Amino acid sequence: MTEAEPPLADRLARAITLAGPISIAQFMAAANAHYYATRDPLGAAGDFTTAPEISQMFGELIGLWCADLWDRAGRPDIAWVELGPGRGTLSADALRAMERAGLTPPVHFVETSPTLRAEQAQRVPAATWHDDIATLPTDRPLLIVANEFFDALPVRQLVKALDVWHERLVACQDLLFLPIAGQQVPDSVIPPALRAAPPGSVIETSPASVAVMRALAQRIAAQGGAVLAIDYGYEGPAIGDTLQAVRGHAFANPFDQPGEQDLTAHVDFATLAAAAQAEGPHAFGPVDQGALLTALGIEARAAALAAASPERADSIAADRARLTETMGSLFKALAVGAPGWPAPAGFA
Repeated sequence: MTEAEPPLADRLARAITLAGPISIAQFMAAANAHYYATRDPLGAAGDFTTAPEISQMFGELIGLWCADLWDRAGRPDIAWVELGPGRGTLSADALRAMERAGLTPPVHFVETSPTLRAEQAQRVPAATWHDDIATLPTDRPLLIVANEFFDALPVRQLVKALDVWHERLVACQDLLFLPIAGQQVPDSVIPPALRAAPPGSVIETSPASVAVMRALAQRIAAQGGAVLAIDYGYEGPAIGDTLQAVRGHAFANPFDQPGEQDLTAHVDFATLAAAAQAEGPHAFGPVDQGALLTALGIEARAAALAAASPERADSIAADRARLTETMGSLFKALAVGAPGWPAPAGFA
């Protein structure tokens, strides 16, 4: 019988003891890889709830957004792609709406979690799964949706101490993980507008997110299509420590119990837009999620659902308000479109 692998916390502690403190990005990457591979984190029994799980309206409107763009692009043969598709709820709702508009594309999921792949297969059994974006189709335009995907990618943190900046690292003592200041970094890596920030200030960067967006933009530029990224975030660069953990629908210490809670950081949409544009495509937005869903017709869809199920009218109205008001300004949307493709709806 094979000996069970030690818990992630023990493995990280041993690695830090042997080789020294690790970056926030390394800690976050290891923790999230284990977390998502070993559970379904969504819903009341999980740790958090995403927009597609709140209401079918979210996925349906994303599907109609894609169908409208496809129609105005001349109805080419395309592939639908979702990055980090959760339980497959968004895709199932979007595909149903797209089919009503005449669009029935092959479906491709970028997902590494065996647990979530099993959930996705129940809702979208015809999907093709990929470990990363490198194996996505190369012979047709791609319509790519990334909802709450970029926020889970690792971030580096740079912290100001007196008049110099240091990379923040994670140390460990007796299975207690804590952030410390590491080696000094040159001013040249700090955005000029932020170099004079007061001591204690934190800047976050996500090289992993930039790399993914650049790779997607290269595909879009070469093949046609578009990317729609929706997440909570801001237009940077900016000062702020946004690393957070959620467990049981409540915030937790991000350095406690690595691999047993969801780690995220707010997305810098300005940096993602610049990364995409550097590869040739056009960037649109970001716009608030509430504004996008309103422009796409969530009021009319909510009214239609309420008319069909009067007994659910109050809950439908509450779901609409949660998507457009509670989450409406915190969550933002960025679209990336191939050269020669029409401007996407909702980004006027």
